[in-house]
Amino acid sequence: MERCRLVFSGSGGQGVITAAIILAEAAVLHENLVATQAQAYGPEARGGATRSDVIIADSEIHYPKVRQPNVLVCLTQEAYTKFYPIIRPGGLLVSDSRYVKMQTKVDARQIQLPMYQTVMAEIGKPIVFNICMLGAVLGLTDLVRPESIMKVLETRIPSAFIDMNRQALDLGLKMGEAKKR
Repeated sequence: MERCRLVFSGSGGQGVITAAIILAEAAVLHENLVATQAQAYGPEARGGATRSDVIIADSEIHYPKVRQPNVLVCLTQEAYTKFYPIIRPGGLLVSDSRYVKMQTKVDARQIQLPMYQTVMAEIGKPIVFNICMLGAVLGLTDLVRPESIMKVLETRIPSAFIDMNRQALDLGLKMGEAKKR
């Protein structure tokens, strides 16, 4: 596998850090890959732009921070404005169509998905917005198998919430796969 560098960004409280941790764990524990995860959330922990970096590879990773991501996810306008300049040329920039208005041309494939609106229409609970986003990323990239994400979720969340998270992951997968080239 080619090394993939990802940055998940959004507002504190949206679950971008949790999604990054779940992805890294799935890669390491269930896909036999190497992964690192790091986050930045100082005073932004609730409300400001939050960022979480993930690197997934099949060989040793020497530096855990992402300078130019292959995949950049922006779930808020503030995160988009702050982080769009770091996308690697030819990379993939994914944003939520409710919260982000893409205004800048970047040398990357830009995809807007109605993740939040879909979660609210289909599930009615915003708490799984981050899992829908993770599903969309997987649908677009095939980084890890959805079953690996579910195995991690089954160890991290109460059993009463597994079905809701599975539904959110599936919604995201379908959106991502529909936009995949």
